[in-house]
Amino acid sequence: MSRIGKLPIKIPSGVDVTCNGQDITVKGKFGELQNQLPDSLGLEHTDDRLIVSVKTQTRTTRALHGLYRTLINNMVIGVSEQFQLNLTLNGVGYRAAVQGKSITLNLGYSHPVEMEIPEGITIAVQKKYTD
Repeated sequence: MSRIGKLPIKIPSGVDVTCNGQDITVKGKFGELQNQLPDSLGLEHTDDRLIVSVKTQTRTTRALHGLYRTLINNMVIGVSEQFQLNLTLNGVGYRAAVQGKSITLNLGYSHPVEMEIPEGITIAVQKKYTD
């Protein structure tokens, strides 16, 4: 059995998980996600935990065990928290600045790199170093 697949999935408050056979629906404050388990895997829903179990012991099923546990865990995290990526710029001359709907990056090139910020994405510069 997969070591990752054995781990229980903690369901935070404010997240609603419904299981109809092999269909899983996860609802939270940031949306709703759905997935379908293969027939060889099962899902046990207790108070605030989910456990993915293996019904048949085959090589493919053991490979899918950890995969689907991680996919369901990512669904729970996705509807309770939003995806976040932190970028750290280290070094002399590396800077980032948000100006309106664009971000300007000084990354050591002879010119600054300017990019438009897509809709639905929030960018914040936390530390601003000045010369």
